[in-house]
Amino acid sequence: MKKGSKIILSVLVVIIVLCVVYRLVNKAPSADLESNAQMEQIVASSGCISCHSADPKLPFYANFPVAGKLVQEDVRLGYRSFDMAPMMEAMKNGEKINEVDLAKVEKVIADGTMPLAKYYLIHWGASLTNKETQMALAWAKSQREAFYPNPLADQEWANETIRPIQDSVPVDIRKVMLGNKLYNDTRLSADNTISCASCHGLNTGGVDNKAFSEGVGGQLGGVNAPTVFNAYYNFVQFWDGRAATLADQAAGPPVNPVEMACKSFDEICEKLKADAAFNKEFTEVYPDGINQANITNAIQEFEKTLLTPNSRFDKYLKGDKTAMNADEIAGYELFKKYDCATCHVGENLGGQSYELMGIKRDYFADRGTELTIEDNGRYKETKDERDRHRFKVPGLRNVALTLLPRCHAGNAGGCRRSDGPLRSGRGADAAGGRPDGSLPEDADRRIPGQAADQRQLPRDEIRHYASFSARHVPTCRAFFLS
Repeated sequence: MKKGSKIILSVLVVIIVLCVVYRLVNKAPSADLESNAQMEQIVASSGCISCHSADPKLPFYANFPVAGKLVQEDVRLGYRSFDMAPMMEAMKNGEKINEVDLAKVEKVIADGTMPLAKYYLIHWGASLTNKETQMALAWAKSQREAFYPNPLADQEWANETIRPIQDSVPVDIRKVMLGNKLYNDTRLSADNTISCASCHGLNTGGVDNKAFSEGVGGQLGGVNAPTVFNAYYNFVQFWDGRAATLADQAAGPPVNPVEMACKSFDEICEKLKADAAFNKEFTEVYPDGINQANITNAIQEFEKTLLTPNSRFDKYLKGDKTAMNADEIAGYELFKKYDCATCHVGENLGGQSYELMGIKRDYFADRGTELTIEDNGRYKETKDERDRHRFKVPGLRNVALTLLPRCHAGNAGGCRRSDGPLRSGRGADAAGGRPDGSLPEDADRRIPGQAADQRQLPRDEIRHYASFSARHVPTCRAFFLS
């Protein structure tokens, strides 16, 4: 046999062996398995958990000089952006998966963007087969149907990550009326000057349109006041998630020394009890009388009613194709295309997860100001280093009414996705703003971001995204910077 023929034969043998190994590695799970079990196998065989985990199981070649460096970087960035462990635990137990985790996995599988192309250089057998892709997408759909039903949406949008706001939720109207009074009652503050409504005005989009709110004695808080509208849908309250419920949230400001500055709720209760008429009214609703639990429960019941349903955007999702114009519809598709709808999910278009301020670049270095204790985000509560600079994702509803929507640090900026092609302009509303979906007269319909960012998008995409974002997307600086 000639030398050339031997070489060709050897190459063919190697190719055949690699193909056999690849098919063995990429064997799709059995169709007889339950969907969670199928997905567990897919995640395991594709190596997802190897990067998206605090305790990765590294391959033997992670000790090699060149390959090891690539593997370690994959693990660092993977875990930094997405921890899959909670999702895997939920799957094993048949429990509800966080809808942001679900949306992230579904999106990258649908797009074929994960694993990353460079991942194949090291983990060449990790790609998903067509059958595995179909199984994974079917699993995501079934999870959303089971745990995040969307009965208000038109069938076309029934299994998407964003849902219309409900017309109402069950409440006790007597508690609502009492909670309304308490929400506007300055006696919840030490000097009787500050109420909940002082920082969360219902005629100003549920905020005060200040970078930082003023408390008792003109003191400035350390974070921007988020809107109370649609806060019912947030999975936790406050930027750092320190309150599990609206009642827990209502308990914080009255005794915060910078905000309402009462020494305790006993001080508040004594002032309210001294009002005979109010005390009588309160006791009719809460027979055990005025106390912290009942005060915060009443405020919670009131805040549950602060919903903004039937915006033009909601009407569009419900099936009214005339509710938004062609440019806005195209912009909404870009909103989904560029991964905005993986973190900004649910009825409130956000508020369902903690995300890192700056995945690809140092957000705080770019901001150019000194770090504060509030910049630690979720870390303040957990002391887990991974939670440093992670914040609850803001909802995108009613952003026109908040003038210059801001993130926790009170700074206005542009929304950008992880690799940075998009910035929003000011304003907007149809995601729950003015009833008629109109814009304020001074709303900026441009995308004012850096020219370099804009050049990364085709002209038509910029126009479409601008049209949609001018009505539906805030100027809050996003959590991902390139």
